[in-house]
Amino acid sequence: MGDPTPDPGGTWQVPLRRTPQQARSKARLARVLRAAERVLVREGAQALTTTRIAAEAKVSVGSLYQYLPDRDAIVDALAAGYFARLETTMDDLVRAATAERWEDPVGVLIDTYAAIYRTEHGFRALWFGSSLTEQIRAADREHKRRMADGIRHILLALDLAHDDEALTHACHAAVLAADALAQEAFRRDPEGDPALLDEARIMLRGYLAGVTARYR
Repeated sequence: MGDPTPDPGGTWQVPLRRTPQQARSKARLARVLRAAERVLVREGAQALTTTRIAAEAKVSVGSLYQYLPDRDAIVDALAAGYFARLETTMDDLVRAATAERWEDPVGVLIDTYAAIYRTEHGFRALWFGSSLTEQIRAADREHKRRMADGIRHILLALDLAHDDEALTHACHAAVLAADALAQEAFRRDPEGDPALLDEARIMLRGYLAGVTARYR
């Protein structure tokens, strides 16, 4: 991930011991998280200790403790940054679907997110490791619901469905299936196993056809 920094309001999506207020403090926290991501990618999630991150970021352990008191807080903050990037991309896709007509919505979505996964080395290192905290697992469930809501808005924008409870359930199921297939494709190949991604497109196009047929 390029730069897991605070949002424009200066807040994070995970609890911090202190929320940075000054520009210098925000910059220091961003530097710490960039350092954490470098360690994650090079050495794996098991290396994400406060001592190791402080050394990589060239800050004191005491300075790091002001915001991220332990390893779990570091992992949670990285995960929150990844979720935010994926959700921002979904927001962009919703806006695009409102202005455009897509012949192949499934292809657009899979190609867009596959391109992100190819460059998000930290995301893959975190997700494929064994260091997910309970907080991250809970946040991931909510993240998937938000992603599903994005899919729902795309289908509505493309006039492929009506807004009802069945559509909400279908979009959530599609996100769960796509996530599982994407994870396996990128476990097999850092570029995403092309054969498995092709099968994902075929499967999800078929599912989309079945879902949208209910509304015709």
